[in-house]
Amino acid sequence: MNLTSEAAALLERWVQAAEGIAPALAGEGDLTWAQVRESYGKQLADALPAPHGVSFERVELNGVPTMLVVPEEVTDDRTLLYIHGGGYVHGAVEAYVGLTGHYAKRLRARVYVPDYRQAPEHPFPTPIDDVFTAYQALLAGTAPEKIAVSGDSAGGAMVITIMRKARNAGLPLPVAGVAISPWADLTHSGPSVRSRAGTDPLTSGEFLDDLARTFLGDALPTDPDASPVFAEVRGLAPTLIQMGENEVMLSGGITLAGRLAEQRVRTTLEVWPHMFHVWHMLVGHLAQSDEALDNAVSFITREYERAR
Repeated sequence: MNLTSEAAALLERWVQAAEGIAPALAGEGDLTWAQVRESYGKQLADALPAPHGVSFERVELNGVPTMLVVPEEVTDDRTLLYIHGGGYVHGAVEAYVGLTGHYAKRLRARVYVPDYRQAPEHPFPTPIDDVFTAYQALLAGTAPEKIAVSGDSAGGAMVITIMRKARNAGLPLPVAGVAISPWADLTHSGPSVRSRAGTDPLTSGEFLDDLARTFLGDALPTDPDASPVFAEVRGLAPTLIQMGENEVMLSGGITLAGRLAEQRVRTTLEVWPHMFHVWHMLVGHLAQSDEALDNAVSFITREYERAR
């Protein structure tokens, strides 16, 4: 993996920011989960700050606390629901000021980032229910043809799950979904968990197993709301899936793309050579991150225009 010295230093800061998560999963260390999330969010916000030209405020979507990202220019009331990652356990909206700020500027859209409740305090299905509540709130005030959904890791899996829940409830779907490095298979049975062991600096099969146990509680990892590779996905909006070649989650993302395509969902899969889990976080500092985010923006923009 050939990174510039700047990108390599930022990636190392990201790895360091996550160092408190594994001890917390093991019941060790002195920090509460709230403190683990706060520390992770602050360190990433310091390392990967927001770009100029965007503002941030706190709002609520039907009672779900949400970070709203607003660029200086918004086109046609475009709205993006962005679902942050973190294994349903350790994510923090503050960690995403850089990525969502760049997303908002490039898409020229308001970006809503739900601060959903997480395990172990709130295990499956609470994080998913909170995000679906936020989506319903957006529908109440925004035309569906103005709404797209994107997310990374656990949030990437929720992109599919939220669209399924909307379909099943008879609600309008967004114009498009973009799943970045989705954690799509919590059984971790695909070959990449072994073949990519040690290649992704941000995660491992053992770490994912610990996250899954913490999130699932009494639920099975094959539950389609937890693992969309096992879901019935007919009728969903056009979907882009972006995976890094070095990800231990790679097999799950490829399987998810195949599942969507087999069930007649218009699906685009991108696999980026040498890239790691959610490399988009280094947007503004790594060429591959910039290009991948530009592809996501182009994909959503085309669907906005088709829906007009």
